[in-house]
Amino acid sequence: MTAAHHSAALARLLGRASAVTVFTGAGISTECGVPDYRSPGSPWRVHAPIGFAAFLADPAMRAEAWRRKWAMDDLYAGARPGRGHRAVARWAASGLVRAVVTQNIDGLHGAAAGPGDEIVELHGNGSYARCLGCGTRHELAPIRARFERDGSLPHCSCGGIVKSASVAFGQSLDPADLGRAVDASLGCDLFLVLGSTLLVRPAARFPELARRNGARLAIVNREATPLDGEADLVLRADIGDVLDPL
Repeated sequence: MTAAHHSAALARLLGRASAVTVFTGAGISTECGVPDYRSPGSPWRVHAPIGFAAFLADPAMRAEAWRRKWAMDDLYAGARPGRGHRAVARWAASGLVRAVVTQNIDGLHGAAAGPGDEIVELHGNGSYARCLGCGTRHELAPIRARFERDGSLPHCSCGGIVKSASVAFGQSLDPADLGRAVDASLGCDLFLVLGSTLLVRPAARFPELARRNGARLAIVNREATPLDGEADLVLRADIGDVLDPL
């Protein structure tokens, strides 16, 4: 099937939908220069994030976590929204897409559409930091400048530990974001998966919820997913090639 046929098949489903929830994973951002986690030789494996328990328990682990974050940030510092992000943003602006639920921490959906309530960042956002005590937002540039000057670890004025606003391994997801993702899954008539293998839970349960609630399910991903057999449409294709014409 050609890219044009892929686009036409998805267009038919979109044309029958009135409320679409888009669910995205790393595959939508790879054309932007953001590496995915599972590919062989992925820099995420070299600079593997420090687990949440170790981050809390040991200042040396916190320092290593920040060092690894800076290394990863430098790899995709110039990343800009790609064709997939821009297409989803256009659909959201038109009212067709009611919610974008993403596993990504790169902030590219927000960069494409501007901040909005329709974007649910399940795993947080790596472009800023938050105090684990009071929740105050902290910008990364001054944190990095102090760290690279003398190895200083960031602390909030409340005395709390400051951490990247992305969710670490072992750290709980935000209950409010989980609730919004559930609502989006139950409130759509088409659930569109873009660039996710649907292997990470609880995120992977959202398309299941939508399907059980009567929504159609479409999956655009280069690799097979556990839900391919339940989907109304499965396209093993490049996301940008499929979405750009739409």
